[in-house]
Amino acid sequence: MDSERKLSSEKPVSVDVDEAAGVTEVLNASGHKQELERNFSLLNLCAIGITTGNVWAALGGSIVIALYNGGPAGVIYEFITVSCFYFMIAACIAEMASAIPSSAGVYHWASVTGGAKFGKVIGFYAGWWNVLGWIFGTASITSILSTQIISMYGLFHPGYAYERWHVFIVYLIMTWISCAIVMFANRALPSLTNIGLFFILMGVFITIMVCAIMPSQTGKGYASSEFVWQQWSNQTGWSSDGFVFCAGMLNGAFAVGTPDCVSHLAEELPRPRTNIPKAILAQYAVGFTTAFLYLITIFYSVNDLDTLFSNPWPFPLAELYRQATNSHGGSLGLLIVIFLPTFCTNIGCYITSGRMLWTLGRDDATPFSHWIGKVDAKWENPFNATLTCGLINTVLGCIYIGSSTAFNAFVGSFSILCSLSYLAFIVPNMLSRRKRVVKGPFTMSDPIFYPVAFLASSYMVVWIPIYCFPSARPFDYTTMNYTSALTGGVTILLGGWYLWIRNKGYVGPRRLVESLENGEVPGAVEEEKM
Repeated sequence: MDSERKLSSEKPVSVDVDEAAGVTEVLNASGHKQELERNFSLLNLCAIGITTGNVWAALGGSIVIALYNGGPAGVIYEFITVSCFYFMIAACIAEMASAIPSSAGVYHWASVTGGAKFGKVIGFYAGWWNVLGWIFGTASITSILSTQIISMYGLFHPGYAYERWHVFIVYLIMTWISCAIVMFANRALPSLTNIGLFFILMGVFITIMVCAIMPSQTGKGYASSEFVWQQWSNQTGWSSDGFVFCAGMLNGAFAVGTPDCVSHLAEELPRPRTNIPKAILAQYAVGFTTAFLYLITIFYSVNDLDTLFSNPWPFPLAELYRQATNSHGGSLGLLIVIFLPTFCTNIGCYITSGRMLWTLGRDDATPFSHWIGKVDAKWENPFNATLTCGLINTVLGCIYIGSSTAFNAFVGSFSILCSLSYLAFIVPNMLSRRKRVVKGPFTMSDPIFYPVAFLASSYMVVWIPIYCFPSARPFDYTTMNYTSALTGGVTILLGGWYLWIRNKGYVGPRRLVESLENGEVPGAVEEEKM
């Protein structure tokens, strides 16, 4: 909005070329006026990326499940491997965000790279896969928050036996507190994200220091280096250790698989062409470093894996922290330290999912699109879209009451759906030799781009089916992995919805469609503005 006032001023003004290009040529690529205030600075954007990613806490939330796939050594090497692949995916996203910085993210990018013939349908699928992935991922984070609270209570109530409805009540409270913050405190979000960044950095520092020092003070000692770095433990029932390693990478993918989160704030910060790639770099540099140090520290502080596997609490990290500190009080303190940044992550997920759903609504790609695609004039944010995300996650919570297996199928599809949305723009961009996209300030050279894009795409093509396998054998209908069925079912339903709205006149991002039909490069600006 500030840049629009600058452009309309009668006096000669100095306007940042990239910012002007972002507002007039790229950010309104779908044919919509600039509606959101530019409240976020580069620091705020980095904070949102690091907070929403929150890699060390996300890894901690699934650490016990991950240990079945190789033990501590397996978790560490699987995390390193999957991080390398996601660095490549993040590089492709950063390049595209630099060229076409739109809050629609993959939805617009796939519409462009897919070309005039296929761009509309590819973009539609990319957008919906992405928003559903983020909604399901948000539900997953909320469920982790809920189990953290239940486990904190259970630490000091030995006779307490939790039930699913207990988790559900806490889940609802966390859902609507997070939603309310995003809907009613839009102007405070930049400050809140900075607070979240503080919680994440201080949280991992405190956790590492406590877990590194306490074993020597309590006399329990540390695990051996062989246990942490070399000892392989396959407790999945699958006979192939190679397959177990590949399947175990899913836990790391869940933790690092948010490379597009800051791209959905492109219309709420100045100079998005340069700032978004910087924020993605900060997100992955901080996320990987903190998570790697966290893993090493907690594994050296563990001394009884069997107790860890058999502990009764829904958030098993409580037992791991109890072993590290040798006290329930110490475990509670460390759970609070991980709870605070996870709560901030939940807020970040609602920011992302709400913005993404809003961009689909303003292009008439959703039911009730005029309502979902509206920016609330009073609260100055996509209020209705965020509210819709909260309602969907409430329904998912109700599903959890009836069947935890069905709920896990939804939340477990986060990585799969988001990966499909990334494939939808990376592969067409490779095949078209990047001819349909104008170069932004951050552009990889051809000798770098093609190997990076090929490896990133190959990882997703190969590992998506692997991530759909059951996590352990033998399995039955309660332990089966239904992610493939859910993803396939959702994709078929989306196909039906696409045919319906196409017959009703759906054209996709209007500005992009017009550019493609005219043989122009979408998002292009005059050469001197680049």
